[in-house]
Amino acid sequence: MSEKHYIRLVVLDMAGTTVNENNVVYKSLQQAINLLGHDFSLDNVLLNGGGKEKLQAVRDIMRSAYASAEDLEADAQKAFEDFLNILKEAYAHLEVSTYAGTESLFGYLRENGIKVALNTGYNQKTALSLLEKLGWKEGETFDALVTADDVKNSRPAPDMIYAAMEKCGISNAKEVAKVGDSIVDIEEGKSAGCGLTLGVTTGAQTADQLNTADPDFIIDSLVELREIIALMPARS
Repeated sequence: MSEKHYIRLVVLDMAGTTVNENNVVYKSLQQAINLLGHDFSLDNVLLNGGGKEKLQAVRDIMRSAYASAEDLEADAQKAFEDFLNILKEAYAHLEVSTYAGTESLFGYLRENGIKVALNTGYNQKTALSLLEKLGWKEGETFDALVTADDVKNSRPAPDMIYAAMEKCGISNAKEVAKVGDSIVDIEEGKSAGCGLTLGVTTGAQTADQLNTADPDFIIDSLVELREIIALMPARS
């Protein structure tokens, strides 16, 4: 396990980690890609696209089917455009929820002086749509939101975590815990030098898949994070 530091900021992924939207984004990605004549399974989409900025996710999902980088990019752009349209239609009728204990966890962390940031491979419009459906507000339910639109480099680069740290006034990444449901979430946390990285099995990828990224913990529910944080050294 990483060297222990007290935790002052928890950065959580959205879909599959804090927001249960029944994989509608990845199902929409699958539909858009397969409109081009492919037959990628949802499991393939989740494994290769989970947690990533969505145009990059399209590229990575489709890459194995193309010999030419130029052909891949042309079709990726088309699939991404179709994806946005499919997702817009899906969101018009979508009901979303959070996982049991998530909001109480937010309250516990914030009451104990630990900031809560959400970060996501979605663009800002998509992220805000999800938050609106949940009735979550930045500065009330949680402390900061960082989306793929806010940074130059997407996961697994550390840019979104650094942006969350800046928003929350945290300068030492060892005081940050990163939680997500995909390998790339864990890689993002390690790239940033976070004091804790945790994979959660509620979303895109299985415990065995998450374990390949060597997180400090794999949990089955965010509720478990409360006990883990409580075991960390207290702030002096």
